[in-house]
Amino acid sequence: MIMSSAVLCRGAPFSVFSGAVSRILLIAVALAASPRRLGVTAAGAEMRRTSSPADPNWHVVSVASLLPAAVCTPSTAASNSTVLNVVQRHGPCLPLQSRGGTPPHAQLLDHDQARVDSIHRKIAAPASTVLDQANHAAKGVSLPAQRGISLGTGNYVVSVGLGTPARDMTVIFDTGSDLSWVQCTPCSDCYEQKDPLFDPARSKTYSAVPCAVPECQGLDSHSCSRDKKCRYEVVYGDQSQTDGDLARDTLTLGTPSDTLPGFVFGCGDKDTGLFGKTDGLVGLGREKVSLSSQAAAKYGAGFSYCLPSSPSGVGYLSLGRSAPGNARFTPMATRRDTPSFYYVNLVAVKVGGRTVRISPVVFASAGTVIDSGTVITRLPPRAYAALRRAFTRSMGRYRYKKAPALSILDTCYDFTGHTTVQIPSLALVFAGGTTVELDFSGVLYVAKASQACLAFAPNGDGTDVGILGNTQQKTLAVVYDVANQKIGFGANGCS
Repeated sequence: MIMSSAVLCRGAPFSVFSGAVSRILLIAVALAASPRRLGVTAAGAEMRRTSSPADPNWHVVSVASLLPAAVCTPSTAASNSTVLNVVQRHGPCLPLQSRGGTPPHAQLLDHDQARVDSIHRKIAAPASTVLDQANHAAKGVSLPAQRGISLGTGNYVVSVGLGTPARDMTVIFDTGSDLSWVQCTPCSDCYEQKDPLFDPARSKTYSAVPCAVPECQGLDSHSCSRDKKCRYEVVYGDQSQTDGDLARDTLTLGTPSDTLPGFVFGCGDKDTGLFGKTDGLVGLGREKVSLSSQAAAKYGAGFSYCLPSSPSGVGYLSLGRSAPGNARFTPMATRRDTPSFYYVNLVAVKVGGRTVRISPVVFASAGTVIDSGTVITRLPPRAYAALRRAFTRSMGRYRYKKAPALSILDTCYDFTGHTTVQIPSLALVFAGGTTVELDFSGVLYVAKASQACLAFAPNGDGTDVGILGNTQQKTLAVVYDVANQKIGFGANGCS
């Protein structure tokens, strides 16, 4: 149409008019193609989406989808080996009597910081921590239990069967712990849980572990009872703890035919701290006593899981090394001083498809732990500052109203009045070139529509280890291939 105008208009006045019309048309075309059509006008009215193809570097998200639903939505995803359903401890997929009270978001995030602090302390001085725990045990000192800090953020649970006949137990699963345990009767001091305590006398396959065997001697903290039974003690970072007899019994996983006879676990009879109303914990760390290590001979050395995108969803935990076809792997890093943790080498971050300018040295100085119990990913201060600048610059194109900070989260937005919002994509790049695109549920932590925050936080010091938290792992099939010393990530592992 512009070319036709130029041909038909011969005189100067018509040429000027034609040029003006052309400029107006070009401006109109530019506005039509502009991403601002996916944002809001100056008056705050929601605009319609354009019919152009979606930009892969942006998430166009319904605000309603950012908020948890009240009804459980079963997952259609499945793994190829023994599978346990993973649900959020406070969500509708867990029976009401099992959930306990849902903590306020600020409290949950404060507790998350306490867990991070405890991980940093354990990595910085593992030997002194173990020695300190042993000294407290020798002196008979009762350590004060601060309610629900480190393990209060262990917000994903699975159900397993224990004993013969099998008793269903709802337990937190934690990649940062090794010893699995449940509360047992008789109990001298147990916290309140929704199920009856596990009764060893009712299991045909239960037996106490003697003090002299390797399983007992390999524990960080143990002692011998008068009848030569192995007594264990585990003190967590919040000074919550569990004490009891080390035992063996049959563990049932998934279906009645999937069993681990002689599974070594803790039968707790003195447990302090807030563990929710769950029956105990299952550890997936790297030590020999962990569930994944004990199951390796039968299922293979490794496991995988997928954390659902919201508390109303269902994910899975699968023993064995099976991985989805779209999984991409990065080498599993190791540190001898803290053998329980799983390390990866994070080397870069992308926002909106562009690599944020951060020197790889910043990430390499302390390494990165991947942890199922930490909620928010922690980055070195310099890396977080660069990520925050890139993210706020991208979000600035839509002029969303800023919201107050939420505990450790300092970059928050108010989406009140919006039907949909536009969020830049965010990807993590690991050693070997493995790039992991985060689901939009891994980009923002949404307390409410009026307070949606960038789901990352800085460490207090550049020498503190980075932590890949569970928010960023949502919907990914996360594969721990221990046999081949690598960790993989597959998109769309669960909804």
